[in-house]
Amino acid sequence: MTRHVLPGDPPVELVLRRSARARRISLRVSGADGRVTLTMPKGASEREALEFAAEKADWLRGHLDKRPDEVSVGIGAELPFRGSVLRVMPGTGRAVVLREGEIAVPGKPERVAARLQGFVKETARARLAEASDRYAAALGRDYSRITLRDTRSRWGSCSAHGGLMYSWRLILAPDEVLDYVAAHEVAHLVEMNHSSRFWGHVEDLYGDYAAPRKWLRMNGAGLHRYRF
Repeated sequence: MTRHVLPGDPPVELVLRRSARARRISLRVSGADGRVTLTMPKGASEREALEFAAEKADWLRGHLDKRPDEVSVGIGAELPFRGSVLRVMPGTGRAVVLREGEIAVPGKPERVAARLQGFVKETARARLAEASDRYAAALGRDYSRITLRDTRSRWGSCSAHGGLMYSWRLILAPDEVLDYVAAHEVAHLVEMNHSSRFWGHVEDLYGDYAAPRKWLRMNGAGLHRYRF
C-alpha cells in the first residue's frame, strides 16, 4: 500500500491498495477512523486511480464532513461509559473514581488519557469475562481465553480453538450492547457461522437482540472517535 494526498480544501490523504479481486477502481471511507482507501484492480495504473479520486473529490469531502469530530480524552472532555456520558475531572489519591456524571482521574494532566484508558480496559475485561462466563455456562461450552483489542472492523470474534476476542471500546456502549456481543461470540463456540441455528443460540442466550444490534449499526463507529 502507498499513500497519496488528494489536493484541495482540505487535502485528503488516500491509502492506495491494489487488489487482485477488485474489478474496478473504488473509494471507501472507514466509518471507524475516516481513513480513505483507494482500491485498484490489478491492471489499473496509479494515475488512473488518482484521476478517479479527483473526480469523486466533492463526494469524498462531503462524506468526510458528516463524520463526528474526534475527541481527545482529557480533563473536561465528555466520555461515554456503560451507557452514561461522564465528564472527565481531576481526581485525588491513586485510583480512578466514578461519581455522579463524572469520572475523576488523579495524576498529572498529561497522564490522564493513559490512566483513563487503563481503567477503561480493566473494566471492559472484567465485564466481558463475566458476561462470557455466564453465557458459556448457559451454553454448556468452555472458551479458552479472552483477548482485548482496539479492533475497527469487528466488535468481537471467536477462533476455532475457542478463543474469544473483543474490542475494549464495548465498555463505552450501553451494558446491553456489550452483553449482546458477548452472547454473539459465545454462540460461535457451537456454530462457527451465521446460520439460523447460530442466531437461535444467540436468542436463547441473550433474548431479543434486535435493539442492541441496531445500536451498534447506528452508533458503533462513533465509539472510535475518542482518542486516548
